Amino acid sequence: MTALGRAWIFPVAIAAAAALIVAMLGATMTDIGPWYYSLAKPDWAPPDALYGVAWTAIFAITGLGGVTAWRAMPDRRESEMLIGLFAFNGFLNILWSLLFFRMQRPDWAAIEVIVLGVSVVMLMLYAARRSWLAAALLVPYLAWVTVAGLLNWQIVALNGPFS
Repeated sequence: MTALGRAWIFPVAIAAAAALIVAMLGATMTDIGPWYYSLAKPDWAPPDALYGVAWTAIFAITGLGGVTAWRAMPDRRESEMLIGLFAFNGFLNILWSLLFFRMQRPDWAAIEVIVLGVSVVMLMLYAARRSWLAAALLVPYLAWVTVAGLLNWQIVALNGPFS
């Protein structure tokens, strides 16, 4: 294996493991059951089968963006800041699932999704300082979080108040 190949193995493995952990924790919080199916949803809501496919693609592309950004960071301090931003974003991603599904509080999740979106923008801006490609690879994640946020707000409007 070439030195370039070895240099990519560690960050790719870490990014893949982090994405799997966030996805698995989020999935354990997601309860698609009678409560969720009883919610009124807007006509434009994606079919339920699309969510798993979309999140898998988003996590893969975001992981690639994270690896690209990490490799572009010139020193340990900037790399650690990037990792911290990704860790915070992963926490927010899991928190949204906890609020919306487990606690059945779409109203709280609608507020939290704004913070989640801001964290994606922060990641994009931080990555863009060193790699426009890394920032561009985060655009689908921001787009999906935006759609999820709009859907979340519509669910609140159609079903609220929640208690």
